[in-house]
Formats: sequence, structure tokens, C-alpha cells
Amino acid sequence: MYYPQEIVDEVLANTDIVDVVSAHVHLKKRGKDYLGLCPFHNEKTPSFNVIPAKNMFYCFGCGAGGSAITFLMKYNNCTFTEALKELADRAQITLPAPNYSEETKKREKHRQDLLAVNKEAATYYYKLLRTRKGMRGMKYFTDRALSPETMKMFGLGFADGARSDLTEHLRKAGFSDELILESDVAVFNEKQGLHDRFFNRVMFPIQDVRGRVIGFGGRVLGDAKPKYINSSDTMIFDKGRNLYALNLARRTKADHLILCEGYMDVIAMHQAGFNQAVASLGTAFTPGQAALLRRYTKRVLLAYDSDGAGVRAALRNIGILRNGGLESSVIDLRPHKDPDEFIKAEGKEAFQARIDNAENSFFYELRMLSQSYRMDDPASRTAFHREVARKLCTFTDEIERENYIAASAEKYFIKTDSLRRLVAQYGNAAGYGQTAGEARRGRPNTQNASKVSPDRSRKLAADRRPDRFVPSGTSDGSLPGDTVGKAAAAGGQRNAAAVPADEKAGRGADPGRRAPAGPTRAQKALWEKQCLLLTWIVDDPAVFAQLSRYLEPQDFDGAVYQRAAGLVWEQMGSGSGTANAASVISAFETEEEQESAASILNMHLEGIEDADDRAKTLRELVYFIKQASLERMTQNGGRQSLQELLSAKQKLQALRTVRFQL
Repeated sequence: MYYPQEIVDEVLANTDIVDVVSAHVHLKKRGKDYLGLCPFHNEKTPSFNVIPAKNMFYCFGCGAGGSAITFLMKYNNCTFTEALKELADRAQITLPAPNYSEETKKREKHRQDLLAVNKEAATYYYKLLRTRKGMRGMKYFTDRALSPETMKMFGLGFADGARSDLTEHLRKAGFSDELILESDVAVFNEKQGLHDRFFNRVMFPIQDVRGRVIGFGGRVLGDAKPKYINSSDTMIFDKGRNLYALNLARRTKADHLILCEGYMDVIAMHQAGFNQAVASLGTAFTPGQAALLRRYTKRVLLAYDSDGAGVRAALRNIGILRNGGLESSVIDLRPHKDPDEFIKAEGKEAFQARIDNAENSFFYELRMLSQSYRMDDPASRTAFHREVARKLCTFTDEIERENYIAASAEKYFIKTDSLRRLVAQYGNAAGYGQTAGEARRGRPNTQNASKVSPDRSRKLAADRRPDRFVPSGTSDGSLPGDTVGKAAAAGGQRNAAAVPADEKAGRGADPGRRAPAGPTRAQKALWEKQCLLLTWIVDDPAVFAQLSRYLEPQDFDGAVYQRAAGLVWEQMGSGSGTANAASVISAFETEEEQESAASILNMHLEGIEDADDRAKTLRELVYFIKQASLERMTQNGGRQSLQELLSAKQKLQALRTVRFQL
């Protein structure tokens, strides 16, 4: 973090989270809090809560939560520092200069200068399209049935036939020749000197996920070659790690993204209401782009041209998506060539039907493969069945493989047991989890040998996962006569992320590492109780003075919980004597950590109104956590001193009879 926590707290204290969130989400007041439809997952019943008293938000549907900083990080896909700066500007707070090294400052300034060149060039192209010089470009777009609103949304422009008009414009704007050349909006040769890279082309600005122009694509008007040219890679533009229109598609409510081949397909789909469409950038689809997609979705639909080239690209990219941990399906565009042509001919309702009936990518592969065999010839049919078996060896998950064996057998009229034996034969010979080619050659796939199917992998980030611990007590980890377990269960029904670090699958895991099994009931019970206690302290600071003599932050299980507890203890020990949820959350820098901290501080005690019962519940909470801590200390094999162990045992013994006052 580049700013001290005091600065972060000052910004949050001067930020109304309701104002920040309501700029993007329609909120309705409900009691002291506000409720709306979550912008981070598709829902019909509102579960997204904004809690002004804690200066935080929390969604009981998907578990997203945090401070105003977290909301902007997640909604705008920006960094902690960028979100903090935006809030500071809203609150009219001047942030101190971040603690960058000289080299970092210089590099960052250079990045900003390149972005400024691209922004100025995009503005120039945009304005030129709407002048007399841009009439040819405007005719092209209107002939393609694009509305003025769509052209504006995508920032479409035009580069005329002159070879140096943009270059001269940028020079007059104060940009150096070196910077203009490096941005790749201009090129240099001995005959012409520095001159425009794009001319006589309609222009498609390429934006990163934050909406900053990082490059351009240009389509020639006429029959000149190449038909499309794109900016070369620069310091701010990497074709293999960006996707066209992802800045728009990432906010879709659809449960998938659609991958297209070209810019016009994407634009036509967005204009028709399919705002989940993206495209690669003039090069073959890459694993880096698959990794980028996985940040926003688990499922990708391919809408590639129905010609031979489109089929080959789809078959290639299905493998890349699968290796990237993404489910995929293929949209059948026949008899039309591409999405643009399909929508113009049959309309968006028909296209939606094709989306709803998209073909499973594995069966698409088999269908394309079957076209190379004669199903009326027994020898050719047998050869095809063997290829099916080899392809089934690519599934590393036994259950997934078995399901596909059964489905493939039914689809292609093969006896299930025969196909299963054939798959086992190839799998045992070459090792499961292979490509079809590797299985055929009998060579192990060392690259993917350790990879786990997305359905098996919990996809859990190691640095967010609490340490494993099963506390003593009853079989489910509760204490005899425990009232806390019932309260935790009640709270857990409302709080979908009561086990934040373990239950949020699909975030940030290494797909190449087999994830551990899910948490036991005892582990969940411990984590729930830790959440309950920390939330209780934040909501009712008076309890802290009574329990702090028995419990310390290191008594909490798991790195995220320990850090959250440490921050709460630190704030409670300050002059204010209170703990601020938003401040605790913002002390975690990454979006995932902030969501975990938010879920920790958002579990409520329910159904216990009597003061004596609440006091008893508090004692049981503290006792349970302290007992678990002592058990861990004992299992650590002497890492603690004898004095520390004795002190912990004495505190635990005292908790058996202590009476908290509430």
C-alpha cells in the first residue's frame, strides 16, 4: 500500500458509501440499511446490502462485500490506489505523494504519456468521422446498420487518405516524435519520415478493462490489403492479454461471455442487446486471454464464423479455454456466416435461441471429427470410436470422464461398457489427462499432469485459506450445551460467506495444483464463531473490555482472521475505543482479501434477546475460540513456551466460571 492507514481512514470517514454505490446501483432504504440488486452477479431478488453504520456493503447472494474502496475496485476493476484516489477526489482530500521510487515514477509517467497520445489520437479519429472528410467512413458504418449511439459507445472513427495529418496534429498538441512513434499511431521510413500508420480506414479504438485507449484496429475502405491492421504491441498494449470490448462486457448480467472473431461482430451483438460479446485482437486466441476471461466468467460461448477457418479456430480455442479452466460451448450460426449476418437476417430473438441451445464444446469436437469418417463403414466407424475414446482420456476428473463416457456412448450408439474399457485401455497406457494426440502416441502429458478439472478444484488461493484445525469437543466441534452453534447457524443462513476464505470458489487459485478438500463441519463451526465474535465487538465495543483479558488476536485460527482480529484489537485500544469495519476492511489491499474481511465482519447474532442468554453466548464464543487456540498450541509440538501454555490453560479455566455483563 502506498498510503498510510491514517490517510485511508480519513478518506473513508469523509465518504458516504450510499452515495458511491447508488451512482451504479438502484438502492431502496430498508430500516437503517439500503437494499438493491447486486451488480456483481445476476439476481432477481435483491440481496445486496449497503450498511451506512459500518460504511460497508455486503451481498448475501454472492458474498461480495467491503468498503467503498472495495466496491470501486470490483466495479471498475481498478487497483486499491486508483479507487482511493477516486474517493479522495470526491471528498476533496489531497492525497500525499505516493512513495514511488524514482525509476517507478519515471516509468509511470511514460505510461501516462503513451495513454495520452492514444486518447488524443482516438479523439482525432472520432471527430474526423463526423466531418466532410469522414463521409466515406460514416457511409461504411451506416451501411452496416450501426446507430449513432452505437458508434459513440465504441468511439468509432476514421483515418483519411492523408499520410501525416494525425502526426502533425499530435505534434501541435505537444507530443514528441519519439512518443508518437512509440505509441505506434505513426511509423517512420527514410522516404516519408514520420507519418501516420493508419489511413483510408475506419478506426476501432481498443480499450483496456478500465476504458483507456491502448491501441487501434483499422479496416481499409476498398480492396487494399491487408483488410485489417492493428497497433503493434507497446508498453501499454499487449494483443495477447487484452480483448476487444471487455471494458463493456465485463459488466454484463449474463452468466457467460461470448467470444467472437471480429470487431464488427462484437459491435453488432452489443447493438442488438448482447452486451456479453468480446473478440481477440487480430491474432490467434491466447492462454493469456483465456486467463483474462476467467477473471469475469466461468463459461465462454464461441460465436465464430461457420466456414472452415472459423471451425478450425473454434477447435483450437476450445482446448485453450479448457486448459484455462473455462467451460465452453459453441453457437451454431448456420446457415449464416457470422453473428452480424445472423442477427440482420433472423433477429435477436432467434440469436438468443441459438445461445440457449449452444452445443457442448466436447460434442462439437466429436461432431467435427465424425465428418472425417464414414459411419456406414464398420472399419471407419470403429476408427472413429477409438478416436472418441482417446479424446475422453483428456478428462482428468473420474466423475466428469464417466459422465462424458455415458453421454458419448448414447450419442454415437456405442455400448457403454465397451467404450469404458477402451478409454481405460488408452488411459492406463498413456496416463489420464492427455490430449488425444498424446494418448495416441502413448506419451505422458507432463505439462497438464498435475492439473485438476475445474469441477474438482476448489480454486482456493493459499494465502487466503485459514490453517486447518479440528477443535476438540463434540463430533461437530461444538461445546456441550452450546448456544453459540444455534446462533451461528441462524447467522450463517443469512450470511452466505460466513466461511469467507474457503467457500468462495473460483477466485485466484493455481489451476495446476490439486486443491484440498472442503472444510469439515468442525472447521466451519470455528470460523463462524470467529466471525460472530469479531462482528459483535465492532457492533458493541463494550464487550471488548471484558473479553480482551482472555483472548488475543493470535488465538484466532487462520491468517485472514488473525489479521482482522489484530486490526480490531488495535483500533479498540486506540483513543476512540471503537473499531471501524470499513477501516479494518481497507487495511487489506487486494479485492479478495477485502471481501473475506467484509464477510468476517458481517455475521450477526440472531434469536438471543435476553441479556443473560447473550452473556452466556459471549462466554461460550470466547471459550470455544480459546479452547481451539490451546489445542493448536499443544499440537504445534513445543513451539510455545511452558509459561505460554500454562497462561492459556489458566485463562481457559477461568472462562468456565466467568460471568460477562451485558
